[in-house]
Amino acid sequence: MKATAAGRSKRRTKGRAKGRAKSLRGRGRRASPVGRPLALTMGEPAGIGGEIALKAWRRRAHGVPAFFVLDDAARLAALADRLGWRVPVRAIAAAAEATAVFPAALPVLPITLAAPSRPGKPDPANAAAVTGAIETAVTLALAGDAAAVVTNPIHKATLYQAGFNHPGHTEFLAALAGIVTPPVMMLAADALKVVPVTIHQRLKDALAGLTTAAIVAAGKITAAALRTDFGVARPRLAIAGVNPHAGEAGALGSEEADIVAPAVRQLQNAGIAAFGPVPPDALFSPAARKTYDAALCMYHDQALIPIKALAFDRAVNVTLGLPFVRTSPDHGTAFDIAGTGKASETSLIAALSLAAAMAHRRSGASA
Repeated sequence: MKATAAGRSKRRTKGRAKGRAKSLRGRGRRASPVGRPLALTMGEPAGIGGEIALKAWRRRAHGVPAFFVLDDAARLAALADRLGWRVPVRAIAAAAEATAVFPAALPVLPITLAAPSRPGKPDPANAAAVTGAIETAVTLALAGDAAAVVTNPIHKATLYQAGFNHPGHTEFLAALAGIVTPPVMMLAADALKVVPVTIHQRLKDALAGLTTAAIVAAGKITAAALRTDFGVARPRLAIAGVNPHAGEAGALGSEEADIVAPAVRQLQNAGIAAFGPVPPDALFSPAARKTYDAALCMYHDQALIPIKALAFDRAVNVTLGLPFVRTSPDHGTAFDIAGTGKASETSLIAALSLAAAMAHRRSGASA
């Protein structure tokens, strides 16, 4: 029975992603997103996405921008009741209704779950609803009905069981948008912005596949996004080395001379204020952080460890290089505390606020 359900979910997930990529490819936004609500996806329903969405709405009087959730309205209402929170949940038929509804109730664009959700117990039967929420949010953003896409955390292992064939959110969003050039993941906070050039790979595979071209592509996309989405007139990029002490003039490795330094020169030749390779252990001190607007790191943990140490509950995951704005809280599904009401909404509110600001700046740049 489970195998049959997983098989159906696998076919639905693959079919929808393929079809959506074709239908969305090349489509432009109708109008300025300013004043339109943000689309927030459900994420893994067995995780904390629902409760942090409820908590974020409860803080609407403190400057949280208007948003609607793509989720199961009955699930959210039951969750609010169980936690003892006064959150009226109202189903809407279109994104355009959300802004008017938001002050009095949490607007929900309904996505029906195939199976009841249980905190901490993910079910592959709900994978189609999880991916469907993302697909719908992208459609609305590209059409101009949503200002931006904000995604709650997914549980990739559960999606894989249902046939999901993308390494993660970032790659799935790229496929939906029909992006040929791989998008770039940025982790952003007031204290630091970092971009890992290689993302969801084993360390040995990431280093083996690291190329000058990949660094240059990430640097160009990052610089463009800093100008358009963050309002930085002349972005400064610090490029990290790979080895201890940036290779110690070749004594500890040749990647800096063979791969990183040529990328820095190409970025400089393209008019970007890039410098490096910088020894990774010297890149994130308070004094060093004042010298750049974003740091390009060579692998996942080289980027994520410092920003999580500096801004664990305030960092935001941003996907650069998409034709729409996408942000996400920089944490996972937190199955261990799901359903208890203990999860902090701080990172989600930061993601919502940053998405609204980026959409506003991007609209102004387009104008």
